[in-house]
Amino acid sequence: MHNIQEWISNHLAEWRMGIISNSINEIDNAIVLLLIILVTVFIDYACRYIFLGMFKRLAKKTRNQWDDLIVERKIINKLMHLIPAILVYVMLPLAFPPEETPKILAILQMLCKIYIIAVSLRFINASLNVVNEIYNRKESLRNKPLKGFIQLLQVGVFFIGFILIISVLIGKSATTLFAGLGASAAILMLVFKDTILGFVAGIQLSANDMLRPGDWITMGKYGADGTVIEVTLNAVKVRNFDNTITTIPPYALVSDAFQNWRGMSESPGRRIKRSINIDMNSVCFCTPEMLAKFRKISLLTDYIDKTEKELDTYNKEHNIDASVRVNGRRQTNIGVFRAYLVNYLKSLPAVSKELTCMVRQLQPTETGIPIELYFFSSIKEWVPYEGIQSDVFDHVLAIIPEFGLSVFQNISGSDLRNLKK
Repeated sequence: MHNIQEWISNHLAEWRMGIISNSINEIDNAIVLLLIILVTVFIDYACRYIFLGMFKRLAKKTRNQWDDLIVERKIINKLMHLIPAILVYVMLPLAFPPEETPKILAILQMLCKIYIIAVSLRFINASLNVVNEIYNRKESLRNKPLKGFIQLLQVGVFFIGFILIISVLIGKSATTLFAGLGASAAILMLVFKDTILGFVAGIQLSANDMLRPGDWITMGKYGADGTVIEVTLNAVKVRNFDNTITTIPPYALVSDAFQNWRGMSESPGRRIKRSINIDMNSVCFCTPEMLAKFRKISLLTDYIDKTEKELDTYNKEHNIDASVRVNGRRQTNIGVFRAYLVNYLKSLPAVSKELTCMVRQLQPTETGIPIELYFFSSIKEWVPYEGIQSDVFDHVLAIIPEFGLSVFQNISGSDLRNLKK
């Protein structure tokens, strides 16, 4: 370095003939600084042309996505900004010798250090974003909430960078500042409380596979009922079915209860559970005429014949007097109706054959006898699912009078007007 300074001084001595001696040093420093800047700019462009060009050509030849993303996000460009800053920092003593201009040299080198730290932070932050993007593009890893961990690393990197910049500005060692921060850990925990809680909650959610982007969740306390679109360090964003966005703190999902519908999505079917109230006054034993009518229904033919045979055998074995209806065992219109509904549901292609399918009678109430249909639709998408459910109950409501039954319904205004007439 000393030899380079002597060489520069000797050449500058030939150029500065006739210049006032008081301004000779300033002119020398300015000329050397200008030369340093020109050299670093040239090296910067040369490095970008050589290294960046090589990397682009290499990225085109490979099938990997990560190298294409590095080129698209200009990660190499951000890294190349470090080269001129380091060169300027190293060559500054040539323009401002420490024995002549120590203050100016210290200030310029301090600015170079800050610039180097800032560029490094920008490079690391961009690299972490690329890692997150590559992670999200992989089908097997897309549902893992990595973004919270990436954000935590970014917060940690920027925090360390901020401490390093402060240490450069005040001229103190970074280790000294970190040691001082250890004493104020309670204050830091208070300031970063949400970040720490979010990080811990993110680990629990990920480790226990409680939540993934794309899951349908319901959390009434926060008014959330929709699809998880993003899991970050401080928030879980849910797009509700009315297209509003609900933001939930990650630690709330760990401390409070929420409903995740992923199990339904991954199962063979989605449950349909709905009942219709039958008027109790319409329930009766089946007459031979009614049974003859029911036999003509293709879904009931085998059931009627089989059941009648079983009942006749039972009544004969027990010497039942068939002249009185209450004696022995007989079929009822509501029982035949339930059997029809079971056979009807099983005949539908949209009803899952792997899961439970039944029609049951619930506890009678003052509004009639609830007949509940409990089955699973093999189609789980919302709109087709609702269409299947509606089609089933349209048919059920229309078929009820064929069995001599009637649906219970409270008296309406039109009923009262008809009664008056």
